[in-house]
Amino acid sequence: MEKDSKIYVAGHRGMVGSAIVRALRAQGYDNIITRTHAELDLTDQRAVAEFFAAERPEYVFLAAAKVGGIVANSEHLADFMYENMMLEMNVIHSAWQNGCRKLEFLGSSCIYPRLAPQPMPESCLLTSSLEPTNEAYALAKISGLKYCEYLNRQYGTDYISVMPTNLYGPNDNYHPRHSHVLPALIRRFHEAREQGLDEVVCWGDGSPLREFLYVDDLADLCVFLMNNYSGDETVNAGTGKEITIKELAELVARTVGYEGRIVWDTTKPNGTPRKLLDVSKATRLGWTAKTPLAEGIRLSYEDFLHNPLRAER
Repeated sequence: MEKDSKIYVAGHRGMVGSAIVRALRAQGYDNIITRTHAELDLTDQRAVAEFFAAERPEYVFLAAAKVGGIVANSEHLADFMYENMMLEMNVIHSAWQNGCRKLEFLGSSCIYPRLAPQPMPESCLLTSSLEPTNEAYALAKISGLKYCEYLNRQYGTDYISVMPTNLYGPNDNYHPRHSHVLPALIRRFHEAREQGLDEVVCWGDGSPLREFLYVDDLADLCVFLMNNYSGDETVNAGTGKEITIKELAELVARTVGYEGRIVWDTTKPNGTPRKLLDVSKATRLGWTAKTPLAEGIRLSYEDFLHNPLRAER
């Protein structure tokens, strides 16, 4: 990308999209196009087609998505599939129709099988069944990834995809029921400390292993790949390091300053037993994550404290 290239960031108000905008601006890119949901509904095919015909962006970062944790995914299966498939197909298709030079599609590590080999290489995609609790979201993301691949193969486009591990950081969603595990823990322990509660109940038994990537590190990788990678196969985005949910909860509690007991409700689901990405491909390309988990959680808690509207979402 040239510094004055016309770049569209879809989903610029979300955690990932806002981080990509920060990364682009920090690196001197100053011709960035954005639209809020009120200005452009990405599930509206005609509106998206008209936008691309008028603006004709040269590069597109597709970070817009309907996202949520275990509860949201389980309760809104149809919504997660429909909205994600509609918006990604509309954006990718209109980008192709209007001569977009390069598009980068943002997915999720949930595209990989529930019992995939650990760490999970990009090549294990579609080798066995998905985790049932987020299957609808995963199928939508797989479809977006594959549509990019098929456009490359049929029409010679240069569309790439990135599959990040669990993300956290500024502009996260701290909703008590619809957020992912790390921001949910930040809110839960913060409120417990504020209310003087003796204990906090967490879902599952704390044994699942998870990997967490600070969102500004992901944004750095996204810009790096746009400039340095072409290929049909996706690129994993992670740290290559994992932590149990129990250890994560204890780390968040210490960061927040909560000193009560942590109780595990084993009647609630654990989700996938282990999710660690093989990040050797990104490493070979010349990129590694920079933000240690403890530092990232500290920065995330500061974001939570200084963004009260975020905390109420």
